[in-house]
Amino acid sequence: MFNTDATGVDQAAGMSLVVFSLVLFTYYSVWVIVLPFVDSDHFLHKYFLPREYSVILPGIAAVILLICIGAFTVVVMWKNRKPKKVD
Repeated sequence: MFNTDATGVDQAAGMSLVVFSLVLFTYYSVWVIVLPFVDSDHFLHKYFLPREYSVILPGIAAVILLICIGAFTVVVMWKNRKPKKVD
């Protein structure tokens, strides 16, 4: 069912991506869901950016993702185009 041919480097890279995603998800969830209910003078607030960035940063990431998807699509279509027939 699973490909067991992955090398140690592949497994380490995969595990690091999973850990990074888990840390990022946890940080963002605490920032957006928990922090609004904590007093503004609590020490926890010094570990997080201002709340405005919780909307701005994912928006910028979404724009960059869409640009990369669009660029990939253009490159694939450009490479797979067929030359015009000359009569």
